[in-house]
Amino acid sequence: MLLFFVEPAYAMGGAAEGQASGSPIAQLLPFVLMFVVLWLLILRPQIKKQKAQQKMVDELKKGDKIVTSGGIHGVITNLKDDVINVKVAENLKIDVSRAAVSRVKDGTDD
Repeated sequence: MLLFFVEPAYAMGGAAEGQASGSPIAQLLPFVLMFVVLWLLILRPQIKKQKAQQKMVDELKKGDKIVTSGGIHGVITNLKDDVINVKVAENLKIDVSRAAVSRVKDGTDD
């Protein structure tokens, strides 16, 4: 009676040892699809955001109102290669790295 259940189960087991199942393209397709989804949902938007940030930092000019990543608000008074001088109060100016600028305020952000 036990052999009655074992034989059909053994016959349905799939490919025998030593035989490849499916084509190599079909085996790689899930990995390719995962990479495409990863690219579209995570990597591409992050790259666009970095490019926009770098463009904003490159276009800084004297007189721009800025906010640093540390939350300091001020006005650019002097620009150097990778350091900017920011006026944060009447008699207080500080040097800040260009990379620390998180955004440029427009006239409506006061």
